Amino acid sequence: MRLVVGISGATGAIYGVRLLEVLRTKKEIETHLVISDPGRRTIEHELDMGVEAVERLATHVHNINDIGASIASGSFKTSGMVIAPCSIKTMSALANCYNTNLLVRAGDVMLKEGRPLVVVLRETPLHAGHLRLMAELAQMGAVILPPVPAFYHKPKTIDDLVNHTVGKILDRFNIDHNLFERWAGLQDSES
Repeated sequence: MRLVVGISGATGAIYGVRLLEVLRTKKEIETHLVISDPGRRTIEHELDMGVEAVERLATHVHNINDIGASIASGSFKTSGMVIAPCSIKTMSALANCYNTNLLVRAGDVMLKEGRPLVVVLRETPLHAGHLRLMAELAQMGAVILPPVPAFYHKPKTIDDLVNHTVGKILDRFNIDHNLFERWAGLQDSES
């Protein structure tokens, strides 16, 4: 299985990094990473690791400006792509088919080829323009998966919250994981 992972400049670089950490443990998964220039800056600011350490988590790393990269073509077979986190700018480019860089081009390839594109949109609050673009992108076939925490599994740490979102991403690709406890229904104490 080949999976493309994109990291844009939105806050929440930890989502993309944690996804890469988990995928690295799956020997059958080959990852192709592309990081936007603002994404590099966000990684340096938010995380206790440099961009080079993040790149080492991927099987292959592609330059944001390399439109000749393998992931820029639909003839390069992949199982899909995740952009985590995804900025409004990147989402807007995708919704408008504005292929300004390899991150957006790779996402556009997923849509045109009918492959899964999971967009972990990191923005709040949202105005009508954001919502319109989200709807347009969803109509084009993308999955909009904002990192909205769940509390039924009683998270105790930030890692628990991040793992829940990453687990939801992995679920979209049918990739097994044990990042969070799955909902089993409420246990009625009076039964």
